[in-house]
Amino acid sequence: MFIRQLNYLVTLAKEQHFARAAELCNVTQPALSSAIRSLENELGLVIVRRGRRFLGLTEEGERVLGWARQTIAALDHMRQDVSVSNLLTGTVRIGVIPTTMPVVSLLIATCREAHPLLRYAVRSLSSDAILRQLDEYELDIGFTYLDDHTQAGFEVLPLYRERYVLVSPTGSDDDARAGSGRWDALGDLQFGLLDSSMQNRQVINAAFRRAGVQPKVVLEADSLLTLMSNVQHAGLHTVLPHSVLSVMDSTRRDAVTPLEPELTREIGLIARDLPSRPPLVAALWRVAQYLDLQASFDAFLERPQASAAVSAEVS
Repeated sequence: MFIRQLNYLVTLAKEQHFARAAELCNVTQPALSSAIRSLENELGLVIVRRGRRFLGLTEEGERVLGWARQTIAALDHMRQDVSVSNLLTGTVRIGVIPTTMPVVSLLIATCREAHPLLRYAVRSLSSDAILRQLDEYELDIGFTYLDDHTQAGFEVLPLYRERYVLVSPTGSDDDARAGSGRWDALGDLQFGLLDSSMQNRQVINAAFRRAGVQPKVVLEADSLLTLMSNVQHAGLHTVLPHSVLSVMDSTRRDAVTPLEPELTREIGLIARDLPSRPPLVAALWRVAQYLDLQASFDAFLERPQASAAVSAEVS
């Protein structure tokens, strides 16, 4: 059995297509098919369901795929661990929920100071996709919501709790915003919110339901930049975590109002629970343990603000 056979199998399972998998592996399609057949013969079982095209993996093949992913990951971690260099090198693959995409830069900036040769691949994913890709060894670390569903079977590092705020367009009518610090006072405002498939939006919807409010949603988007652009240029309001606003540079002043009853969600890092952390994961984990993100984000709301105006960037 060769590592390349396991790589071929993992790539085929991901691409679901023989020709594409062969191209990514830099081999011909017959060579890839032959390598997987050799693996089947060696193990004495059928891994791939074949027809005129790829039809998926057998039940036994799915189990082999799981071991193949673990074996490849373990080999990669071994190479990192026994590197003759004192400086860590390689790429950390981080899955990030959309509302923490601006925040992950704080973690990476600190890690770069300690490990200047590290590289980072950051993917914006749903919380469910992060769990799945961690399980399938396609990610090293997740930056996501922490709850019983998320934490089960993973190593967890809590970092901060989100606090939700109303973000209003500059010059919005003070009378229209009177009392808007409460969820039940937002019924007359027009909103741009994240897509309803995202967990952040589901949390916000639940808060509105508890307040007995049906929000007037004019715009849905999968981008924080889109939401903030529409606050500035389309006169819409939105609801965002205070962590997002606190890391944006000052280019203009938008009204931000903390919402009550306070809605919070715990955010942190998750990784596969292994006997020892892979070196790249351990490096990022150590850095994160010394960050006090909660104090930084909360201080943003506690700063003196004229007419409750604070800065937020959209460029």
